[in-house]
Amino acid sequence: MNWEQLLSLRRKGDVNKRIRNEQNETRLGFDVDYDRIIFSAAFRSLQDKTQVIPLSKTDFVHTRLTHSLEVSVVGRSLGRLAGQKILERHPHLKEIHGYKFNDFGAIVAAAALAHDIGNPPFGHSGEKAIGEYFKNGKGAVFREHLTPKEYQDIIDFEGNANGFKLLTQDRAGVSGGLRLSYATLGAFMKYPKESLPKRPTKHISDKKFGFFQSEKAAFADIAQDLGLIRTRTGEDLTFARHPLTYLVEAADDICYTIIDFEDGINLGLISEDYALEYLIKLVKDSINTKKYNTLAYREDRISYLRALAINTLIQDAVSIFMDNEENILNGTFEVSLLDKSKYDAQVRDIISLSVERVYKANEVIEKEIAGYKIIADILEVYTDALVQKKHNTATNYHHLILQTLPEFYRRTDLSLYEILLNACCFVASLSDSSAVHIHNKITGKQL
Repeated sequence: MNWEQLLSLRRKGDVNKRIRNEQNETRLGFDVDYDRIIFSAAFRSLQDKTQVIPLSKTDFVHTRLTHSLEVSVVGRSLGRLAGQKILERHPHLKEIHGYKFNDFGAIVAAAALAHDIGNPPFGHSGEKAIGEYFKNGKGAVFREHLTPKEYQDIIDFEGNANGFKLLTQDRAGVSGGLRLSYATLGAFMKYPKESLPKRPTKHISDKKFGFFQSEKAAFADIAQDLGLIRTRTGEDLTFARHPLTYLVEAADDICYTIIDFEDGINLGLISEDYALEYLIKLVKDSINTKKYNTLAYREDRISYLRALAINTLIQDAVSIFMDNEENILNGTFEVSLLDKSKYDAQVRDIISLSVERVYKANEVIEKEIAGYKIIADILEVYTDALVQKKHNTATNYHHLILQTLPEFYRRTDLSLYEILLNACCFVASLSDSSAVHIHNKITGKQL
């Protein structure tokens, strides 16, 4: 892979190539990507979606929205720092094509901003709940009517693939979704493969999948334009990652490692005594002990340590990226950047503590259990109504139910796969509170 091709400014529908030297510096194409994401309805819904604690009543606990904004900020720093070093190593990118280090920061920031845009309500358990309905619930009856890959898309419903769908899908009068640059879409794609074969290698890009069958052609077009390396022959589409994806992933890893830990302390689920103990190796070279000791309030002490720890991991991630640039460009770098970090042991210890004290807290587990029931009930009602309408057997009740669906999701002049996938994507679009509200309505618990 080569950087000039990977930094493509092309958008769907473009006839001519967009040249970096011809860009308006006051509003670069990659900056436009960021703006389009942040003004989208899908991004707004993240303000009421779970990051760790579902339906939390505590103001300082992170939602998907605040998490995404923070990941974007960290991603921008990672991109700019890496961009400076890449331009030093490949000066023709600047001297001939006009690329600047801020371009890398803008791409990573936009992709990082969108990295959770396709996630369902109730955190990662929401993905599992959608898949479970079609694998072991009443939705399993549809298996014999779908191809293996179509069925796998649904039983392994993936927020990353739904995110790609939201960013790229055509709507009436709107071709190409948000029409983001191909560089940003490439950097967004953590898992550039389809749902089958499942986990064919130990390469990190094969861990999950990144696009549904409905977006297979769209992704193939983007991959070809960017010059992504095809890693498997035959009909199965599998590519090496866009190099900047590693920075997007690192931004996410850094934020959820450190900030979920911070949330756990602020919630009282983790003792503050653990803060300095677990973060000391990350902050020992930068901490101002005198300043730290003057901080009277717990939130200020934790915030100070968090900022130092994040900065340490940013610097380390950029160093790992540049040390492995050749392998990354060749598609042979098989792990995340933090997996190669000299602070790997500390990161793993922090995550283990967060899993034990935060992710497995009763408040989290109880609401995840409720989320399974809520999602299953919503899917049952809407898939039944949509399928009955497709078969011209819909009752008045089914027609009433469909009137509560957003118009985009009501279409039944589609294949069964597309109808079922749309139902899944509708559920995934709901915020936690909206899902609870709709469930109360359709079950008659609330008028």
